[in-house]
Amino acid sequence: MTADVDLTVRPPGHHILRDRFLAADSRLFNAVATRHWPGAHPMLPRLSRAANHGVLWFATAAAIAATRSPRARRAAARGVASLALASATINTLGKRSVRRPRPVLDNVPLMRQLKRQPITTSFPSGHSASAAAFATGVALESRGWGAAVAPLAAAVALSRVYTGVHFPSDVLVGAALGVGAAYAVRGLVPSRDQLPAPGRPRSPTLGFARAGGTPIAPALPDGDGLVVVANRAAATADRVHALRDALPAAETVECEPEDVRAELEKAAARARVLGVCGGDGTVNAAAEVALRHGLPLAVLPGGTLNHFAYDLGVENARDLSRALSRGEAVRVDLGHFASGETQGHFLNTFSLGVYPELVGERERWERLIGGWPAGVIAALRVLRSDRRPLQATVKGRPHPLWLLFAGNGTYHRLGLTPARRYDLADGLLDVRVVHGGRRPALRLLAAAIAGPLTLPHSRLRSSGRYPHPAHAAVRVRQLRVEGIAPGTPLAYDGEVAMAEGDLTLRKLPEALTVYSPLPVH
Repeated sequence: MTADVDLTVRPPGHHILRDRFLAADSRLFNAVATRHWPGAHPMLPRLSRAANHGVLWFATAAAIAATRSPRARRAAARGVASLALASATINTLGKRSVRRPRPVLDNVPLMRQLKRQPITTSFPSGHSASAAAFATGVALESRGWGAAVAPLAAAVALSRVYTGVHFPSDVLVGAALGVGAAYAVRGLVPSRDQLPAPGRPRSPTLGFARAGGTPIAPALPDGDGLVVVANRAAATADRVHALRDALPAAETVECEPEDVRAELEKAAARARVLGVCGGDGTVNAAAEVALRHGLPLAVLPGGTLNHFAYDLGVENARDLSRALSRGEAVRVDLGHFASGETQGHFLNTFSLGVYPELVGERERWERLIGGWPAGVIAALRVLRSDRRPLQATVKGRPHPLWLLFAGNGTYHRLGLTPARRYDLADGLLDVRVVHGGRRPALRLLAAAIAGPLTLPHSRLRSSGRYPHPAHAAVRVRQLRVEGIAPGTPLAYDGEVAMAEGDLTLRKLPEALTVYSPLPVH
């Protein structure tokens, strides 16, 4: 029996460099362990325990998200996602690649030591990785919140050496891995500053009010002439108060959902600029009133998704007040639908098939259990039900459809991020179709994951057939869908109407003037 021989070729001095590094690491550990840190006890041991299983960071994320700022919510979500990736990487690869024993606690005062010592290997530090990942993820979305979280993350990393459970190199490498995880998440889900500027019209002659030429909307430095109608059901009070503080001469009217349209009409009769704060349905109603009265529209996001406001670059009262004060506005397209006497406009999306039924089911449950839970229940009820696809005729050919979606402008998707628009005046309807099958669930799921295929030109193939058996997309200026049964639900910007027969969808190019702040460089 022969002994194993190590044939690994190592550079000269390999063992010497390793031993010197480990010795320096141990000396630094002992220096931290034996030094008196004023005020560190019992704060650092408690922080170290609070960070177990990410509890501290989940609580911090909840606190950040509770501010209701869209940027804060994105920062909290990115921080948690970065933490999850870092934790998974450390636990599946990091701890198994280098089986380094924990430091000897002889020089660590008993009062600093954790009551329950970790049993996993020392390298790298999972707590440090999670702390760095969360703080970096938050900072990549919001520098302000990142600066607020960074000292807490640094304290958690320091606590791992202070309590004697890690060598300094464990902490440094763990933190580096955490930062890498946050940037990996950003590669999959780009942060807002990586995305192109919010939607803008392409036409240089109809650009921003201050881009040159005749202004397309008045500048209201103190808000005089602005009348804002706010839907109380959308929990808009904080946003309205913030706008009122920024523009003290503005008039605000808060009302119940059933009074929104009447108040918008009254406001339009006395306003130079019509303002609105609420969800998609409220903003849609305001857009119709503004269009009819020839008024510029100021949109303050107050709903759950706020797609239109965010695509304009308006996330909060500060953004809108800046645009109003400077007279920064753009002209945007409107979508229009007509089915018999039923007609209307849409700022974001129009659909028929399964989605309108989802909207109807959601509204049925929303007042009882809230928006998001109601949406989950609605999806389960609709997708699990035994139903037949919608029958419709496009380009003279019959098609069974689970869903027909039309976006006001082209929707894009970067990485795993939700779709958004970069041009709100491209003159196109972004039409997506999910073809009929035995049941809608699998086809809708496949379309959601893969994304509808996009045809090379803005018209359907002359044969009328789509190039994929499950789903497809096309960009057009107008679309006619025939053979729709009367009473078929139609959904537009979260509202529901009933079809009265054949359906026509078309664009109204640059029909509406809306305030939108210039990008800040």
